[in-house]
Amino acid sequence: GDIVLLAKPVTLTEGDRVTLTTDVPVATDGTSKPEKLLYAVSLPPVHGQIEHINYPGVPISSYRQLDVVAQKVSRVHDNSHGAGKESLR
Repeated sequence: GDIVLLAKPVTLTEGDRVTLTTDVPVATDGTSKPEKLLYAVSLPPVHGQIEHINYPGVPISSYRQLDVVAQKVSRVHDNSHGAGKESLR
């Protein structure tokens, strides 16, 4: 199985929060169960964190495609002054 991940850039400024949706990112592995796909955050954001909306303030290191579909995962920017772009891996 090949896995395909499509991602679009998101712009955040200090203190912003964006909920991840299937617009950013969406993945498929060719099976009939894409909701079981697991995202692992191997390189967390420098200026902020990834959170589950039910547990604000608590960083997470993994989440499922089902969480993205349900809009339960947020990328939160801290209030630090970050220069330039950063990627989530």
